Amino acid sequence: MKLDELNMVLESLATPVPIRHAWVSEQQWTDAATTVRDAGGRLLALWAGAASPGAAHQICAVYVTLEGALWLSLPVLPEDGQLLYPDLSALFPAALRMQRAAADLSGVHARDARDTRAWLNHGAWPASHYPLQHNDVQWPALTATELVNYPFVKVEGDGVHEIAVGPVHAGIIEPGHFRFSVVGERVLRLEQRLGYTHKGIERRMTQLGPLQAARLAGRVSGDSTVAYAWAYCMALEAATQTVIPGRAAWLRALMLERERVANHLGDLGALGNDAAFAFGLAQFSRLREDWLRACMDDFGHRLMMDCVVPGGVAADIDRKQSDRLVQLCDSVEAEVHTLFGIYEAHSGLQDRFLATGRVAPELASRLGLTGLAGRASSQSWDLRSDHPWLPYSALEVAMVTHDAGDVAARVLVRFEEVFESLRLIRRMLADMPAGPLQCALVLPLKAARGAGWVEGWRGEVFVALELDGLEQASRIRRCHLHDPSWQNWPVLEHAILGNIVPDFPLINKSFNLSYSGQDL
Repeated sequence: MKLDELNMVLESLATPVPIRHAWVSEQQWTDAATTVRDAGGRLLALWAGAASPGAAHQICAVYVTLEGALWLSLPVLPEDGQLLYPDLSALFPAALRMQRAAADLSGVHARDARDTRAWLNHGAWPASHYPLQHNDVQWPALTATELVNYPFVKVEGDGVHEIAVGPVHAGIIEPGHFRFSVVGERVLRLEQRLGYTHKGIERRMTQLGPLQAARLAGRVSGDSTVAYAWAYCMALEAATQTVIPGRAAWLRALMLERERVANHLGDLGALGNDAAFAFGLAQFSRLREDWLRACMDDFGHRLMMDCVVPGGVAADIDRKQSDRLVQLCDSVEAEVHTLFGIYEAHSGLQDRFLATGRVAPELASRLGLTGLAGRASSQSWDLRSDHPWLPYSALEVAMVTHDAGDVAARVLVRFEEVFESLRLIRRMLADMPAGPLQCALVLPLKAARGAGWVEGWRGEVFVALELDGLEQASRIRRCHLHDPSWQNWPVLEHAILGNIVPDFPLINKSFNLSYSGQDL
């Protein structure tokens, strides 16, 4: 199947970015994946779609090409007592964990998959129970099952031993287990085990009204509340054929760039601290605190939670606030420039950063590395530049890329993205149109679907939404929320290879992936 042939059968969704949907057969499912890979495209997300008693199950995948995003749905019918579909992991390695999660949550399995271990089910529910298989069926009373020893891959050989780290860590972070196989301090293999705090968010979404669910979407991963809330609202607005006011779109982008700056400032300080440069942590923490307090003053919340709402935004800024933010941008930019010079000239930092945790561009492409980590390994994907919508289409966003793929490159991407975001914020404040902040949404009386796709600070956040049309009110039949950490966690296992164990915290922080975002 050629890409232009596939495009002919696609149904466009009413989104500000080009996203199209089509139902496909098993052969088309495999052909489309091969076509996208051969054309240099990539897998954005894979999940089990909505299913109800008496209806076919479905497996869904979204691919990204230069033309936009392709959302493909494949009906999955019983086969020898199982719900099976063609495995995609040979074409897109990033699909493997997503397929394992779909098996745990919805009972659909990739045929002949090379890894069928449970990913999200740590014994909290029986293996025969699938939380998302029938959304309209009341959960039975479940009891935790006996814990089963997870079969980590063993590395054999003289002098090889294992170091087990986590899942509980010496810090206020979420749980994750890292199993190192080492010789001396040199890492031969790393294997991760995540999913320890499965929260049931995707099932909970089906119990909320479409207008109320935006609040939960904004709490999937607290450092990306604007990105998730915007992606969810974009999906709902696509499903309801709603075009938001221009000022609302500009304010959403303003908040998204403020979120990006806050996280990059925090990471730059933490990366300095992981290399024993406490001065960097102190200075960037101070700047981040000033930045978050300004968000609180302007939008009523340090993280700007509940400011992006269906149909628009819930908060505005006036001229006084705008002028104050421009002054803050100027002062932060000057200080970050100074700190950039210090970081670049500090031989101890550069010794720790350079050539550490390198992901070569070829490997990054093959494994689907995305977001800021991908751009540090020559993966030139940034939704704000590739498929810009208002206001980004009027701002000419400069994509930041580097090819070294090491900690130093990921630090450099953060510095340069801070400067670019500060430029964008000043442009938005200068050119923001007047007008209303919200418009009304009319929920459909028949089944509808929509998608949202936003370039968050870590990478692309994607939301797929399916609504049931009822006579009195619409309800959410399925809402899948995808974090870029799904693609990037497996790459971290490769980035540490050949490095020493003490460098892992530094390499890990240079990616700064979300535990919460892939544990829904």
